[in-house]
Amino acid sequence: MASRTLVKKLKRVESLIKTKQRVMVALSGGIDSNLLLAIAQRIIPDRVLAITVSSPFCGPDEIMQAQRLARELGVKHIVTQVLLLRDKKIAANNRDRCYRCKRRMLNHIRSIAKKHQATVMDASNYSDTRDFRPGLRALKELKIISPFIVARVTKPEIRTLAKKYRLAAWNKPANACLATRIPYGIRITPRILKRIHQAETYLHHLGFSLVRVRDHSLIVRIEMLPEDFPRFIRFHAKIARYFKRLGFKYPTLDLQGYRTGSLN
Repeated sequence: MASRTLVKKLKRVESLIKTKQRVMVALSGGIDSNLLLAIAQRIIPDRVLAITVSSPFCGPDEIMQAQRLARELGVKHIVTQVLLLRDKKIAANNRDRCYRCKRRMLNHIRSIAKKHQATVMDASNYSDTRDFRPGLRALKELKIISPFIVARVTKPEIRTLAKKYRLAAWNKPANACLATRIPYGIRITPRILKRIHQAETYLHHLGFSLVRVRDHSLIVRIEMLPEDFPRFIRFHAKIARYFKRLGFKYPTLDLQGYRTGSLN
């Protein structure tokens, strides 16, 4: 049962959605945008669209998850491609990379939304405002509405609401763009992004739910929950062999465990 405070927050989100003639939700494979789309579909079922950006910064599984959710909700879904790495400033991977990337994607989404006479809505949540998130600056500059930020809905509250909405991914581990695995200053290439995705997918298949593969060129730093360390040790030889085939000369386990934004 959601608390009174959370119920009020949900009503605030709903009221923001209701005021728009048509809404286009920026849909990723994550739980935040899944929930925002589910709420919009319930409030204005005939006036909501979903849009997902396909780029080298997300794995194909994220696109498929977004497609599946939109299909289950009966929402028209647009998948559009943005060639982010053609932007030399994004590929250079300086500290403003996230801002530049977000702004480029949102500008592309806005151009499509304009054709559909829709207002773009983003699913960033209030917890994001307490972290290093350069992309939030792009949202503010482009005047993109983030209902969860406006209503001060936090990440734990999103999970509570997602469970209430019976979304299958309500407890799905948080994910982030693959570029966040690469230290600032190291140039981003399709090859690097591909091997990060392959490495994390392999670990998921071995049963590790929350992992980050931080790519430091020849060295790879694997972050996971400390309670998974014993399981990792059991598979360490197998993991090392696979990672070396991907081009990582020195596969390592980060003893500090998983933590968000460790490369910030």
